[in-house]
Amino acid sequence: MKLYAFDFDGTITTKDTFIAFIRFVKGDLSTFLGLLLYAPILIMMKLKLYPNWKAKQQLFTYFFKGMNIKEFKLKCNEFARHNKALIRPLALIEIQKALKEGEKVIIITASIDMWVRPFFSELDKNIHIVGTKIEEKEGKVTGHFVTRNCYGAEKVNRLKEIMPNRNSYELISYGDSRGDKELLEYADKGYFKPFRKK
Repeated sequence: MKLYAFDFDGTITTKDTFIAFIRFVKGDLSTFLGLLLYAPILIMMKLKLYPNWKAKQQLFTYFFKGMNIKEFKLKCNEFARHNKALIRPLALIEIQKALKEGEKVIIITASIDMWVRPFFSELDKNIHIVGTKIEEKEGKVTGHFVTRNCYGAEKVNRLKEIMPNRNSYELISYGDSRGDKELLEYADKGYFKPFRKK
């Protein structure tokens, strides 16, 4: 069996969807002011002086803590519906080809799984989405993550949870950044930035 594992942001999409989702839900002004407030932390993150996951969770908490979970899910669906153009055509072709051949397809991403899944709802229900999961309590978004940020080595860890018998499949992975390094190295065939037009 072949297992196709795709990173989402930058690999399947033309840009990162974290800030794009915030802008979609909160608008440009609120997004700008929030990013300005957290600029020192974001700069430290870029300099590798502050953990990526921690900065991401703090931003997520700032923008979405207390939001009704039904409203959040609705916004996730609307975001995907209005942003189909973010999907790289060559990536979509590769996914469709793998599905047509009856192979297993996993989207494995640091993005929140709730806004990634709707991008593929019309394509195939058998696509497995592995992303960062958010916590909800009493119908509200708490702002916390209930899984580790699905980045770097965590991508391999999450893949092993789903497919523990490594000898039972051939792994073909696709990525575009440092966060995909371990996944690409773990694969039988790893492709870096494969869907960008030459």
